[in-house]
Amino acid sequence: MPSPATPAQSGASARVVPVSRLAAQPAANAPLVVLALCAQWCGTCREFRSTLERLAEARHDIVFAWADVEDDAELVGDLDVENFPTLALFRAGVALHYGVSLPHESVVARLVETLAAATERTSPELPTELGELARRLC
Repeated sequence: MPSPATPAQSGASARVVPVSRLAAQPAANAPLVVLALCAQWCGTCREFRSTLERLAEARHDIVFAWADVEDDAELVGDLDVENFPTLALFRAGVALHYGVSLPHESVVARLVETLAAATERTSPELPTELGELARRLC
């Protein structure tokens, strides 16, 4: 398994944490966890990373995490990610959102703000594996 890149190596913000670190130290008290499910080979994902970094810098109370579906397969392997990038949002071990997202900062920011302010809810349409991942990360 490749070792995770440091923020300086990957161009990542220190505010966007690798999913492996989040799995080791779950974000139990965060009002929201935003997980980007991406692939290193995906150009759109690379564009999305900078969007996620700016959002993370603006909202220090929210945990932003990054998962490469190939490198982090042991954590997200059971989750069927068909398109990239895909966002998963969690609160207190509950999956709130799962869907493809283009790197349009205003749209992603609105989604994050809406779910950060919303009361806890889950949708029966979300994959069971997503709920399992939420419980491991939050």
